[in-house]
Amino acid sequence: MSRRCAGRPNEDRAPPGDISSCCIAILAHSPFHSSLNPIFVLLQPKPENAVTVAVSSRVLFRTEREQRVFEQKGVEEYLRYQIEHENEPFAPGPAFPFVKALETVNARLRDLYPQSEELFDIVLVTYNHAHVGIRLINTINHHNLFIERFCMTGGSSPIGYLKAWQTNLYLSADAEKVREALAEGIAAATMFFTDKITEVSESQLRVAFDGDAVLFSDESERIFKTHGLDKFFEHERENEDILLDHGPLKGFLEALGKLQKKFYAKGQRLDCPIRTYLVTARSAASSGIRALKTLRAWGLEIDEALFLAGAPKGPMLEKIRPHIYFDDQMFHVEGAAEMGTVAAHVPYGIAQKYSRQQNSSTGK
Repeated sequence: MSRRCAGRPNEDRAPPGDISSCCIAILAHSPFHSSLNPIFVLLQPKPENAVTVAVSSRVLFRTEREQRVFEQKGVEEYLRYQIEHENEPFAPGPAFPFVKALETVNARLRDLYPQSEELFDIVLVTYNHAHVGIRLINTINHHNLFIERFCMTGGSSPIGYLKAWQTNLYLSADAEKVREALAEGIAAATMFFTDKITEVSESQLRVAFDGDAVLFSDESERIFKTHGLDKFFEHERENEDILLDHGPLKGFLEALGKLQKKFYAKGQRLDCPIRTYLVTARSAASSGIRALKTLRAWGLEIDEALFLAGAPKGPMLEKIRPHIYFDDQMFHVEGAAEMGTVAAHVPYGIAQKYSRQQNSSTGK
């Protein structure tokens, strides 16, 4: 498999320039539009009402060429290049289909609840200098994206802004910043570029989650990693009536469920534009009961649950065709990506320690 990280730890960081940060609402004309799209003036949800998804510019769009200019020729040439090419839109990146699907859901919600602020609110986050903002805005308008909130941090960390936006999910190419967000209690994942991306639904948002260390804590995975499979099964049987603690993405599943219920309330359960999946290596009979009881106790519905008993996840995900799949282990992320699934890594829990030890022992 050929896998390239959408951005190594510093690749999201364009030169900070002469300002510390700039956060604006995108309500601008561009060469690609003769007038503002009216959706910008219809509704701007308050952060406390919205499901806020913050997306790095380096995963929403493809900016590898520009990054090479920065690395090879330095800050000033990079800025000059961006200004000279500001009317040339960036190509879509790995998060692009996911963001388009969020907007599809928003359109359905606005039809059903014209005055409601319970919508997805997308925030574009970039380390870039404000000069690059013109090209990003032009690109957003070119692709007909309805992104109203835009944060250029000029090289500073975006985590403080994510907290101010009450962010429900942060997607970035910068694994270091993703870990920082997780440490602050913000659901976050690292995204990658892959050579193969499967076509996904344009009418239904599909989100797939691993269980342990993603929706749930890594309690059970710690047993498996330290004591083996037999002890893991024994532990799960003994504790099947004890709820698992929450994992880093439990809140995002909760937010998705809240929006799903708005469709159910209008009699659209069978035509809901949001569908969620649990794709776990757990076995159903020996360790699945505790996971399902935990979800039920949380009041969360998962539309489909796949207990794979250790089988590869890639083929199942290829059939599901999610817009995004979250997993805490790079082995599964890479396996999914090989089959064309956009998979995001959640660097949380005991598996990260074992992954570092394995990489160290193999020289990777």
